[in-house]
Amino acid sequence: MTEKVFESEYRFLSILWEEEPITSPELVKLCNDKLGWKKSTTYTVIKKLADKGYVKSENTVVSALVTKEEVDKWQSEELLWRTSKGNIPVFLAAFLKDRKLSKAELDSIRRIIDETEDEG
Repeated sequence: MTEKVFESEYRFLSILWEEEPITSPELVKLCNDKLGWKKSTTYTVIKKLADKGYVKSENTVVSALVTKEEVDKWQSEELLWRTSKGNIPVFLAAFLKDRKLSKAELDSIRRIIDETEDEG
């Protein structure tokens, strides 16, 4: 990721991911209904995200150039580095402090760890 995705941009992208491809007038209406945005705000966000290379708008049709999974990964990595300098155990310890996890949650986390374990 070259540039941070701000919360308002993420909310916009969430709408776009659900509806794409979508015409910009339809997107303006959805952003007004769901986010309370004016037409000018929606067009400004489309332009900013297009400049970042995250969406394209051609012939009034808007679509994403990045997936939700990609953006979620970038956001997670940014949070990890900002809070723990990339140290996953430190991050998890801080995140899980004072939390009680269910057996299902623990099993899910163990599966994730097993799947990502470095064999070397």
